[in-house]
Amino acid sequence: MRGIQQDLQQELGNLKLKSFNKVYRIHRYSRVKFWATWVFPALIGLLFLPWTQNIKARGNVTTLRQEQRPQELNSTIAGKIVKWYVKEGDYLKAGDTIAQLTEVKENYLDPQLINRTQEQLNAKQAAVEAYQNKKIANENQLVTLEKAKQLKLAYITNKIAQAKLKISADSMDWLSAQNDAKIAQAQYTRQKRLYDSGLTSLVALEQRNQYLQSTLAKKTSAEMKYRNTQTDLINTNLELNQAQQEYAEKIFKTQSDRASIQSDIATAQGEIAKLKNQLSNYVLRSGLYFLIAPQACQLVKAKKEGNEIIKEGDMLAEIVPTERQYAIEIFVKPVDVPLLALGQKVRLLFDGYPAIVFSGWPSASYGTFGGKIAAIETSVGYGGKFRVLIAEDASLRKWPASLQLGTGASSIALLKNVPIYYEIWRNINGFPPEYYNTQEKGKMEEPKLKIKVK
Repeated sequence: MRGIQQDLQQELGNLKLKSFNKVYRIHRYSRVKFWATWVFPALIGLLFLPWTQNIKARGNVTTLRQEQRPQELNSTIAGKIVKWYVKEGDYLKAGDTIAQLTEVKENYLDPQLINRTQEQLNAKQAAVEAYQNKKIANENQLVTLEKAKQLKLAYITNKIAQAKLKISADSMDWLSAQNDAKIAQAQYTRQKRLYDSGLTSLVALEQRNQYLQSTLAKKTSAEMKYRNTQTDLINTNLELNQAQQEYAEKIFKTQSDRASIQSDIATAQGEIAKLKNQLSNYVLRSGLYFLIAPQACQLVKAKKEGNEIIKEGDMLAEIVPTERQYAIEIFVKPVDVPLLALGQKVRLLFDGYPAIVFSGWPSASYGTFGGKIAAIETSVGYGGKFRVLIAEDASLRKWPASLQLGTGASSIALLKNVPIYYEIWRNINGFPPEYYNTQEKGKMEEPKLKIKVK
């Protein structure tokens, strides 16, 4: 028993010694000298190696021009789809018919709507011509009335002048009759005295009396004739005023008729303009019954089925133009925007085209493609980043021919070469990178940072 206990104690002591050595590693070989001699100097030397600063951003493939991007073809009118002439995936030329529509609104159901509207327009134009002829006749009538008025007034004016001359003559006759009556009255008075004195006969007295009565009658006749002539003058003046009033009324009525005719012409011309507008709208609407391909494209999606009722503005199909000038749409942080400039060269990596990228050595990169900045938006967009468009660099290798819209892409804009330790220090402190500016001599110089605000 004692021997067994001694063996157990000895074995337990050995285990304790092994645990002690395992924990405190007293007999372990130290590699500090190796790290201090080779690894640390190598790491420190690595910090002084050159590093090309760059701006990386993700984006996708798009186009430089809006008309080359995917487009929706919407219905301009409400109607019913009669027939589809193409199917999804078909390639179309500009002007090819995609679908045919028919009317569903009651105002346009008449198949002879354009012809009937044209007939209404022709009738209204004929009415305007009749109104024009009536206006010409009215103007001629107005000229005739003016001439008739002048003749009538001249005629009455002559009558007034004649009446005035006749009044002068009648006044002289009346004055002569008055003198004859006075002489006859004096002769009769003397004859009566002689008769009363018995110096003359009764026959002589009666003759004088007869002559007196005759001269008195002539006097009365001359006075009446004079008075009648004055009355004729007054009547002629009244006739002149009446003629002026009558012709003025006729002229005013003719002028009123002319104004009414002009109003009718203006109304008819307005209706003609309205009918022309309707006719033009009907003609243009008839051209909207067929959905036409606006350019060479591929039909990628049809939204509506056959015999389906649609409303104005409904999307019928989606097309993708076949002729496209590709561009890359990326979004960069505001801190990197001042470092970008139009025409700056950028390296691109497309999804589906793997590449081994050597930073700062684009010529040794496989699968990367060259581009240059074509546009930089001056307003912040979605996510607080600025949108930048990158076009293909024609002086370098062409982009893949099988590239499609919407393909993901990564961009790398190369900037200045700096030591690795500086790049680590810059990222820790959040400082922006430095960049080159291409001068006219072709040398890369480091300019002062300038931000132009447009």
